Amino acid sequence: MTERGGPQRIPRPDRWSLGGPPPWEGASSRSLSLGQVKAALDARGPGRLRGAAPATTNKRSAVLVPLYEHDDEPHVVLTRRSPTMRSHTHEVSFPGGRVDPTDVDEWDTALREAHEEVALDRRLPRRIGELDSFITGGSQAYVTPLVAELPGRPELTASEDEVEHILHVPLGELLLPEVFREEIWTRQGVTRRITFFELHGDTVWGATGAMLRQLLAIATGTDDSLTA
Repeated sequence: MTERGGPQRIPRPDRWSLGGPPPWEGASSRSLSLGQVKAALDARGPGRLRGAAPATTNKRSAVLVPLYEHDDEPHVVLTRRSPTMRSHTHEVSFPGGRVDPTDVDEWDTALREAHEEVALDRRLPRRIGELDSFITGGSQAYVTPLVAELPGRPELTASEDEVEHILHVPLGELLLPEVFREEIWTRQGVTRRITFFELHGDTVWGATGAMLRQLLAIATGTDDSLTA
C-alpha cells in the first residue's frame, strides 16, 4: 500500500496554520450508503452560490460528481490531471470544464466533459442533486457542481491528453480521521480554510477538497457551509 499523499504541489503562503477537525467528527455514524447521500441531497434542495457573485462573468463551468455503489459502499470517481497540462498538473479533480456554446446547459457540459476525459457513457449518469456553486479565485469562472448516480462501477478510459489516472474512492475512506486535514491560509489579508484529503498516492485539496467536504457534510448532516 502506498503512503498517503501524492505528487501534488501545494502553494502554501508564508502565513498558514493547522485548522480544526472535520465537520462530521462526533457524528453518530461514519458509514454511509448511497441511499443516505441521495436522501440528504434531495432534502437540501438546489445548490446556492458561495461567496459574492461577480458583477459580470462570461466564464461558466460545470463539474460532474459521479457516485456509485460497489460492495455495498458508495464510491466517488475523481481524476488526476495529466502532467502535460498547461496548469494544475497532477491535481485531483472531478471531470468537468467550461460551458461550450453548443451545450444545452451545465448538465450537458458535465456529461460531455466526463465523456471526453474518462469516456463515461453519457446515458449512465442520473442527476441526483447539486452542491453549491462558486467563483474560482484565479479565472473568476462560475462553477456548478452536479452530483450524479451511476448504476454501478463504470468502465472508464483516461484521455491521454488530460487525465493521468482515474481514482475510485470509497466515501468511507474520506471520512477517516487520518485522511482529513484543514489548514488556515492568509494571503493578501484574506484568511481562508483549505480542506485536504490525504489518499494513498494522492492529495486532494483546493476547490475539489471543498466540494468533497460539502458532499460529505451534507450526507452526514453536518454541513458547515465552507466557502470554496
